[in-house]
Amino acid sequence: MELTKNLVILDIETTGTWIERDKIIEIGLIKVTPAGERIEYCKKLNPGIRIPEFIEQLTGITNDMVKSAPLFKTVAQEIVDFLNDADLAGFNLERFDLPLLERELMEAGIRFPWRERNIFDTQKVYHMNEKRDLSAAYKFYCEQELKGAHSALVDADATYQILVSQAQKYGEGDHPLNSLLRFNYQVSSEFYDSEKRFRWWNGKLYMMFGKYAFKYSLDEMVKRDSKYLEWILSANFGPEVKELIANALNGQLPEYKSTLTKP
Repeated sequence: MELTKNLVILDIETTGTWIERDKIIEIGLIKVTPAGERIEYCKKLNPGIRIPEFIEQLTGITNDMVKSAPLFKTVAQEIVDFLNDADLAGFNLERFDLPLLERELMEAGIRFPWRERNIFDTQKVYHMNEKRDLSAAYKFYCEQELKGAHSALVDADATYQILVSQAQKYGEGDHPLNSLLRFNYQVSSEFYDSEKRFRWWNGKLYMMFGKYAFKYSLDEMVKRDSKYLEWILSANFGPEVKELIANALNGQLPEYKSTLTKP
């Protein structure tokens, strides 16, 4: 692959997926030069907040591992210096890694105009060029072309054949089909309500609207401005939100559940 300028491949691990609030706990950069030189930069970072348990399980990065690591702001300039004016590449780069990195750098007092660069997002290329529908799954697992796709009975039969193949490929023990239930992890919403007015972050609920958006958790709001919460009860909000607020004012806050839960 011939390059006309430096290319940096970028990946970050974070405390969560809320771009406006979550923190980087590890950053990995690989710089490839037009001359073929490869330079690596990898650093674990202390996010300054607790890493949720499910993120520890997902990434393998624990609170103990980062407690002595540097804060992002102390290495922000060396990260920018490493990136310099290189083109950037990554997976899901434009929707997540770069916006979150941009916010972290902004909080460190450094402007990062990444939209002015060439961006190679491998997820976008993949999704635009490789089919991921039933026909593709049938070809992958059953090694045949699916004829008559989008006929309900044909699609149902193809799904059955895929399931049989998956049980053979991934199944375990005396009941290989039932063992596939271990893959049925449910990803609960990061939002508390269907209107997406409140969002979980670091075990607490935060408003996503109004003058207190992103600023204070709901339990803090009860102490800071209960009148604002009382206004919500009389305003045009759905029953989920009003029930949440009424309970909060009465000292009853919902318990946070891990984002990844078994059925």
